[in-house]
Amino acid sequence: MTDIAPLFPSLPPISGKKVSAAFDGGRITSDGGVLLLASTRARRICARLAALVPDDRDPTRTRHEVADMFLARGLAIAAGYEDADDLDDLRHDPAFKMALGKTPGAKIGLVSQPTMSRWENNVDLRCAIKMANTMIDVFCESYDAPPASITLDIDETFDAVHGEQQLAFWNGFYGARGFLPIHVYETETGRPVAFVLRTAKTPSGKELRAHMRRLIRRIRSHWPRTRILLRGDGHYSRPEVMAWCEAQESLDYLFGLGSNTALRNDPIIARSKDACAVHRAKDKQPVLRTYCETRYAAASWDKVHRRVIARIEATGTYGMDVRYIVTSLADSTPERLYEKDYCARGQAENLIKLHKTQLKSDRTSCCAAPANQMRLILHTVAYWMLWDVQNAMPKAAGLKRAEFATIQRRLVKLGARVIETATRIRIAFVSACPDKALFVAILEKLLGRTAASAQAP
Repeated sequence: MTDIAPLFPSLPPISGKKVSAAFDGGRITSDGGVLLLASTRARRICARLAALVPDDRDPTRTRHEVADMFLARGLAIAAGYEDADDLDDLRHDPAFKMALGKTPGAKIGLVSQPTMSRWENNVDLRCAIKMANTMIDVFCESYDAPPASITLDIDETFDAVHGEQQLAFWNGFYGARGFLPIHVYETETGRPVAFVLRTAKTPSGKELRAHMRRLIRRIRSHWPRTRILLRGDGHYSRPEVMAWCEAQESLDYLFGLGSNTALRNDPIIARSKDACAVHRAKDKQPVLRTYCETRYAAASWDKVHRRVIARIEATGTYGMDVRYIVTSLADSTPERLYEKDYCARGQAENLIKLHKTQLKSDRTSCCAAPANQMRLILHTVAYWMLWDVQNAMPKAAGLKRAEFATIQRRLVKLGARVIETATRIRIAFVSACPDKALFVAILEKLLGRTAASAQAP
């Protein structure tokens, strides 16, 4: 056997045998699970988005279709390669090539980083808006039938920037310049709905109303009779937003509400606070929680009285703590509205973590704002890939509720040797994979869905 030049000369011998290593294993991939990601709805999403992107390249000199570039970038992000620079090293990875319908030995690999960067920056504002609307369509079409009701959680997160990007703005709370994009999820199932790049300042009521109007209008084009509940923190309890929701049919809201002197002095709330403190002291309980509701109208609400719920908590150590929510819902108790309905919005922060931290959607480093909006869409495509994989798992699977980073490690980062002959391609996955049965079950389900979608009219 011919010895190779040792890449790691410091490796110690084992049982008296010299150990050498080099990156010359041939057609071996460390991301065999990319083939699983490629079996999701991602290919269809990428084809729809690609149809919206202007392509002014010379057809006679074009090697990569726009849909393939979309898919390659989404697969790379979902596999943990969030930077376009990584595509230069992944161009001839056999798993990625096969995911794009290329044979492992094909001379043309994935799109290069320069081509990808030019394409990302070729998007204008109108195109970015069309793609954002298409992603809302993807959300609606992910249901087999229109649901009777859905809850949409709205929140924003801070993306720091380190250059002269358009829309970058200083935010004193975070102590940095950046963006404050709005994320919208259907939290019960974890589906992504909409993502809007915006400057890093607190949105005004008029801006939020405009965003909500466009979002709900698009959803209503698919589901005219579905009841929708908008849920968010105190940033969204703006009079313009609440008044607009109240003027719509089958549209409710549940928002946090900041404390003020008028609320603290409200007779109903004041009596409830006193009663809570007295009962806690009499019963010698460390903590006592109670609820009450009142009708409240802020000066900016044009004398419109709305239902306000107060969660009152008396403690022996920290004193009195009161939180408020405002809602258009009338058919539930104050305790249920706060504990079951409003507190459930905390799951949206976990979904933002998946999108931003684990899929690195805060890599909004392009100069132009439409290009950074495109980045959010690309990372949402990757989100759909991993969501589909998780959704295809059996209910008893241990990874059914795992985070995306765990799914990447267990199901995407799989070593495999790819053997290509004249008539077939064989993928030899690592024999010691602990999730081999789960991998096969997911793939069978995803391929079954793909076949059903292909046969659908």
